[in-house]
Amino acid sequence: MEDQVEQTYEIMEVCILAGKIMLQSGGETYRVEDTMMRIAASFGIEKTHSYVTPTGIIFSAEGPEPTKTKLIRISERSTDLKKVAMVNSISRRISSGDFNRKEALAHLKEIEASNVTFPFMVQVAAASLASGCFMIMFAGGWNDFIPAMISGGIGYLSFVYFHRFVPIKFFSEFLAAFMIGLLSFLFVKIGVGHQLDKIVIGSVMTLVPGLLVTNAIRDLMAGHLVSGLSKGAEAFLTAFAIGAGIAVVLSFS
Repeated sequence: MEDQVEQTYEIMEVCILAGKIMLQSGGETYRVEDTMMRIAASFGIEKTHSYVTPTGIIFSAEGPEPTKTKLIRISERSTDLKKVAMVNSISRRISSGDFNRKEALAHLKEIEASNVTFPFMVQVAAASLASGCFMIMFAGGWNDFIPAMISGGIGYLSFVYFHRFVPIKFFSEFLAAFMIGLLSFLFVKIGVGHQLDKIVIGSVMTLVPGLLVTNAIRDLMAGHLVSGLSKGAEAFLTAFAIGAGIAVVLSFS
């Protein structure tokens, strides 16, 4: 009996860790719940219940022994779809019988501890290039490509560093948008840039919460109303912070 209880807790730990990694990395709520339930079923626990929100996971397993329930708090969230894909791969291998619970837990802990993102300066360079390309996509001129690249790159750099010193996402996004607006205005003022609106629009696109909006809509369509509304509110606050940062600059120009 004690061995069976211990096995159940180990399986629940595997499920919770898989869900935690996915949720922290930008996975949708319904995908997190489905993955945890499939992993548990693969290990022989058919009756499970999960409740996932952007800030927490509740998971319970029923069996011959009394129902076990675990709760985990999610405080940090980012976008790392590579980790989501890696957890999905582990889940499929568990379903096919390639991993037992101890091997699965060890692999998931490796994924949690790994850093699969690109180097920071590569991210800044990508943000710069994306800003210039977005500016062109929004019908801007090629003579504003370099100003948009510089504004977008410095804006993204500012967002990361501001978030390290002030771990409140709203203020980090506000200050980053303020930097973008200020640089864009200065480029136009000294004659290097020409279309202020196009430079600003292209530069802020790296801060726009596209994944949040998408996940919010998908969660709402899947019936996860709490998660969908909370993600939608988070996306609204991000959009408000970006708009406010740009508006402060334009109000003084």
